Amino acid sequence: MVVLILAGGVALVVIYGIVVYNELVKESILVKEGWSGIGTFLQQRLDLIPNLVETVKGYAGHENKTLTDVTRARNESLSALTPEAQMEAARNMNAALLNFKSLTEQYPDLKADSSFLQLQQQLADMEEKINQSRRYYNGTVREFNQSIAVFPKNLIAGMFGFKEATFFAEDPASQTAPKVSF
Repeated sequence: MVVLILAGGVALVVIYGIVVYNELVKESILVKEGWSGIGTFLQQRLDLIPNLVETVKGYAGHENKTLTDVTRARNESLSALTPEAQMEAARNMNAALLNFKSLTEQYPDLKADSSFLQLQQQLADMEEKINQSRRYYNGTVREFNQSIAVFPKNLIAGMFGFKEATFFAEDPASQTAPKVSF
């Protein structure tokens, strides 16, 4: 009788461990899916950049530093392979685009150009999609990180090597407006 009770107890612990492991795997997959969504929109934004730069060159070709900074940030984003590197590249791209937008304000003819306006609207739409994806990703990261931090799930997470995922955070410098000078 004691053996049956012990066997039943062990079976319950094993079943619980399997259930928790499966939950952690599902949450980990959601985190990866969330990052994939951000990556897709970051890539689409990067695809818009050359068209914007070329359009602006016609009006503000002498503003090479700003245009070069945007191009450099785009290339950095393309070469970023890890989520952490992509987050850093996205922060650099945001800063370069902010200066780029400030540059475009200096050229009334450019602001009236229909192809530029269309590209600018596409970029604004893309930024909104990136923000929505970032919120979804950060939500999945929060759920996953909470799961691997609380007892008794943390025991199973530790046994199988689950590690905390990284939040996609805003650059602290984005809280203050940059100084732009021409």
